Amino acid sequence: MSKPHKQEMPDGLPQRQLRAIARVLADPRRYEILKRIAGIRCTACSDLREEFPISAATLSHHLRELESCGLIEATRRGKFVDLVFQRTVWNAYLAELKKL
Repeated sequence: MSKPHKQEMPDGLPQRQLRAIARVLADPRRYEILKRIAGIRCTACSDLREEFPISAATLSHHLRELESCGLIEATRRGKFVDLVFQRTVWNAYLAELKKL
């Protein structure tokens, strides 16, 4: 009998999260949004709306995807949402890619 497949890599991200990040980054628009968020310490969602010519619903969808895989953190401030790039998750993802 074989060993069960380990979901978490030693000292790394869980396999599920690695796959989720890869899927999320496959969308070119989402990758551009992530680059914008990563370039600034804290970005307001409203600033992204001005920069990207997409509907609010589409932007919201992209942000939910980025947040669900751990690449950004969204914090509510009244009616505003502040977005912060999660560099530790990004660095862990890159470290796993280097192992290939």
